[in-house]
Amino acid sequence: MKRFLLILVIFQLTSCAELQQVIESLPQETTGGIGLSNVDIGNGLRQALDKGIDKQVTKLTQKDGFFRNELVKIVLPDELKKVDKSLRDIGLDNLADEGLKVLNRAAEDAVKEATPIFVNAVKQITFNDAKQILLGNQDAATQYLKGTTKTALYSKFNPVIKNSLSKVGADRVWSNIINKYNSIPFTNKVNPDLTDYVTGEALNGVYTMIAVEEGEIRTKLSSRTTDLLRKVFALQDGK
Repeated sequence: MKRFLLILVIFQLTSCAELQQVIESLPQETTGGIGLSNVDIGNGLRQALDKGIDKQVTKLTQKDGFFRNELVKIVLPDELKKVDKSLRDIGLDNLADEGLKVLNRAAEDAVKEATPIFVNAVKQITFNDAKQILLGNQDAATQYLKGTTKTALYSKFNPVIKNSLSKVGADRVWSNIINKYNSIPFTNKVNPDLTDYVTGEALNGVYTMIAVEEGEIRTKLSSRTTDLLRKVFALQDGK
């Protein structure tokens, strides 16, 4: 009898474990009775990021997309600010203005060519912690994306930026600027890595604009342009 009870208990425990696995494999509904699974939430967040790329990041690829956008405009790195000031002090304002503009042109050109890589990276994201992201900060999805893609995207953006700097003539312009500056008496010579700098700034611009759209979707009902977005982000409204 004791042996039978022991076997029965083992069977029940095994059955419970298997039952738990089955339950965990099923879509888990969210609170509030809305009936959305983690898969739905993940797809909704991915849709929000895709919308950010389509609506906001594509703006960066247009002429003056960086240069006329104060949120992402690329300004001179610290080591070149003194170059800009020195050139303006001796009447070379046009040259200084052109130097700033071509850096932004290179970023605009690079984002245009690299956006498909970014879109693909978004499609590969698996939101295992979808609910935590949804109920997180206003830019939680963007920060998650940034943390999981930035290193890979940098390696993709960098050669594109390098080619873009050459394509838009930034390398020639800045070679002229730096040579002019280095020829000024009593100045410390400079030779900055513009490719690295512009790559980093271009990436920051991309994430900034995605965060803008995420914030819009999180705070404005009118920005939730699909049924899935409306259902998914309704969950965070009631958190």
